Amino acid sequence: MDVLTDLPDWRRTERQRLIAARESVPAVQRAARNVVITALLEHGFPALRRLIVGFCWPYRGEFDARFAIRALRDAGARAALPDVVARATPLVFREWWPGVTMTKRVFDLPVPTDSAVVQPQALLIPLVGFDACGYRLGYGGGYFDRTLAAQPVPPLRIGVGFESSRMSTIHPQPHDVAMDFIVTEAGIHVVGAGALQRIDASESARRAQTLIEERFP
Repeated sequence: MDVLTDLPDWRRTERQRLIAARESVPAVQRAARNVVITALLEHGFPALRRLIVGFCWPYRGEFDARFAIRALRDAGARAALPDVVARATPLVFREWWPGVTMTKRVFDLPVPTDSAVVQPQALLIPLVGFDACGYRLGYGGGYFDRTLAAQPVPPLRIGVGFESSRMSTIHPQPHDVAMDFIVTEAGIHVVGAGALQRIDASESARRAQTLIEERFP
């Protein structure tokens, strides 16, 4: 098969394979990975405590960001969940807090019903797959790519997933947007010079702070 010619089919097959593998992980093992990733986010990105942070409700065995969001909110952050308002349009983010009224929308995922629309300065973006250049394979709707492309000031893009989702390439296209960082249970990786580089939490904190200051002076 010519991957470039049949890219949509190839991505669809890879997406199904990766989601099935992720869902097959025992709950205890998945929970342990979540604990590790949550700690990496807390220690590697302290600047998030001062920002509006977008996250996704966990879906089909992906990383559960709610524990990290709880810690960030306790430290002063605001949180927001995405809402699909129409097909082939950017996502809208609505502020979320524990106890806010929610309605199930696309994929049966809950969205705040009447809370304010906000503009996240950072996003915790779930990864179905990710490659050696920091590009993300998502669920196929293109919503995050459209959302990121539409922002006049790019938010801090933190892709979050598991090492089992690592791929050699997703064969990125012009509309694909690379992450700034990728976090898995193996550690924090910065995206730069066409490659992923493993860094420690202190270096991650420094680099994230620099990007935030550049984008939101």
